[in-house]
Amino acid sequence: MKQSNIKQSKKNINLKKSKKYHKLIKSNKKNKTSKMDKLAKLSNLSNVIIIGSGPAGHTAGLYLARANLQPIMLEGENPGGLLTTTKTVENFPGFHDGIDGYELTDRFRQQSQKFGTNIISQEVISVNKNIDKDNNHIFEIKTSKNTYNSKTIIIATGSTPKRLYVPGYDEYWHKGVSTCAVCDGGLPCFRNVPIAVVGGGDSACEEALHLTHTASIVYLIHRRDTLRASKIMADRVLNNSKIKMIWNSEVVEIMGDKNQVSKLKINNKDTQKTSELNVKGLFVAIGHIPNSDFISSLVKLDSNGYIITNEKKETSCKGIWAAGDVQDPHYRQAITAAGSGCVAALEVERYLQLQ
Repeated sequence: MKQSNIKQSKKNINLKKSKKYHKLIKSNKKNKTSKMDKLAKLSNLSNVIIIGSGPAGHTAGLYLARANLQPIMLEGENPGGLLTTTKTVENFPGFHDGIDGYELTDRFRQQSQKFGTNIISQEVISVNKNIDKDNNHIFEIKTSKNTYNSKTIIIATGSTPKRLYVPGYDEYWHKGVSTCAVCDGGLPCFRNVPIAVVGGGDSACEEALHLTHTASIVYLIHRRDTLRASKIMADRVLNNSKIKMIWNSEVVEIMGDKNQVSKLKINNKDTQKTSELNVKGLFVAIGHIPNSDFISSLVKLDSNGYIITNEKKETSCKGIWAAGDVQDPHYRQAITAAGSGCVAALEVERYLQLQ
C-alpha cells in the first residue's frame, strides 16, 4: 500500500522553534524544510508508526493525529487486543452501565480514525534500524505485504495471558472463565458464589485476594505444595479465612450448563485421584506473555519479556517508545494502557519538534 507524502503545514511540527532549523536557514536560506522533511518526501518516511491497536495504541493515535503528525497504525490481523474479548467493561470511565469490550475498542478505533490516524490491517514481522548520512534514525517496519519507514515508533502490542489446555476452557471463556479478576470479578455472575483461581505466584495471590471482596469463598488451586509468590503475598493468602488452598492439584476439565461454569474436575498429583469442585467461575492466573519478540533485537526486555521503559515510556532504543501491557507487568488495565499511550504520544511529539 503506497503511503501519501507528508505535507508541510503551519499545523505540522513547529520546526521554526528548533535550533537545527535556524542553523539550517543560516547555511542555506533557500532551504525551507528540514533535512528530515526532505528525506520524508523522497522516501515516504512517516513521522510515527504505531504498532498495535488496543487502548494504548488508539490513545497514542488520537493524540498524534490531533497534533497533525499523520500517524500510521499497523493494527495487526486481530485488532483491538484483549479488551475485545471482555464481555462487559465496568471500570472504564464514562460508561456507568458498563460496555462490551469489543464495542469500546471499536469506539477507540473510530475516534482515532476520525482525527486522521491511518489504520492499516497488517501484522508486523520485523523492525530494523538504519542511520542515514545525517545521523538520523530511520526505522524500517516490514509486514507480510509492505515495508514502511518511520522516524519514530510506538510499540503497543499488548500481552497474551497464558491459558489452560483443558476441555471446557474455550467453551466457557467469558461464561465463567476469565484471566482478570479486576476486570471481571465484580460482575453479578461472580458475586456471593464460590470461585476458583489457578496459579501460585504473586498474580494468582492478588487475584484470589481481590475476589474475596465479592465471592462467597475462593479456592486457590496450585500444582505444588508451596506458593511461588513473595512471602508477604503468600502470608496474606494463607491467613485469609475466605481463601481455601487446594495443593498439588491441577484442573483437568471445566464443566457447566452451556451458559455458565458450574464445576471443575481436579486431579490430585500425589494420589492421582480426581474430584469435582462446585464453583461458578475460574480465574486463570498463570502468567502473561508480552508480545515483544519481533522487537527484541532493538530494545531491552526484562526477564519475562516485557519492554523496559522509563517514566516517559522511552525504550533503550532512541526513537522507540512502548505503551500498554507490552511494558506493564503489574496493572494490565485498559485505563492504565490508555494513559501510557498518551504519555508516549506526547513524548514522540516533543521529540519530533526537536529534529
